Amino acid sequence: MFSFFPLFMLFIIVMLAETNRTPFDLPEAEAELVAGFNLEYSAGGFALFFLAEYGSMYLMSMIAAIFFLGGWGPHDSLAILLVKTSIFAMLFVVIRGLLPRYRYDQLMAAH
Repeated sequence: MFSFFPLFMLFIIVMLAETNRTPFDLPEAEAELVAGFNLEYSAGGFALFFLAEYGSMYLMSMIAAIFFLGGWGPHDSLAILLVKTSIFAMLFVVIRGLLPRYRYDQLMAAH
């Protein structure tokens, strides 16, 4: 992770964009007048949609753990990989709390 720090930061940004998380969730933010785009789903559909979204987030976290934290070695167990994956999954939560959500007019404003 430290020897490829620019690539690591780029991968974190790509992870956020691919999973439509906070700075890249403009289509979700546009439709949040009532309950967002999830308003059209019933209980079962919403549960599947929610699980798919967080499953993709956890999959991207596992790929990042394998690429940048060494995955698991011959003396490590699968639990070590899951701990490393959970670190990246918690990073999603921290980034969502720290970064603001931009509106389209804020994004396209000329400075």
